[in-house]
Amino acid sequence: MTTDPLYLEAISRFEQWFEMAKKTSLDEPSAMTLATVDEQGQPSARIVLLRQLDQRGFVFYTNSRSDKGLQLAGNPHAALCFYWDPLSRQVRVQGLVEQIDPADADQYWSRRPRGSQLSAWASLQSETLENFATLQQRVTACENEYEGREVPRPPYWLGYRVIPQRIEFWTRGDARLHERVVFESHPDGWTQRLLYP
Repeated sequence: MTTDPLYLEAISRFEQWFEMAKKTSLDEPSAMTLATVDEQGQPSARIVLLRQLDQRGFVFYTNSRSDKGLQLAGNPHAALCFYWDPLSRQVRVQGLVEQIDPADADQYWSRRPRGSQLSAWASLQSETLENFATLQQRVTACENEYEGREVPRPPYWLGYRVIPQRIEFWTRGDARLHERVVFESHPDGWTQRLLYP
């Protein structure tokens, strides 16, 4: 975990913006686009939810057997993008990805709604589904299997942390003269600079 003052400033700025986003009309201010790349270099993007943030990075959870899980296993780099339209702001993050400690994943899992826990067992995420009735049958089977007891975390349901190497803060400006502030990691420390819009 870096203690570089500029990096800590970037994390603090994100936290301030995130708290502001939580006070807007957005249903999911924690929603972020996660971009990964497969073995052929084909990028893929989808929306996931930010579940934890600290000085180590940005944490989300997913099925490691999903497309994004497999892509991260082959290429542990990712990009995130938050867009908060009511604030006219977005944040872009690029970095390395690591799996979080299983004990931390267990702790978060225990706070998930039971229905979400059961669906994590029932869904073969990213695989072909013949029809929706099949998924409903799998959910019912899981409900029966874990009736009257806690639902354990599947071994393939993991937490991932994006460790920032670059964080950009974008603020909408008049006549498309947007403000872009970039914090970047270099071998000798973090730097800050402005970009043309």
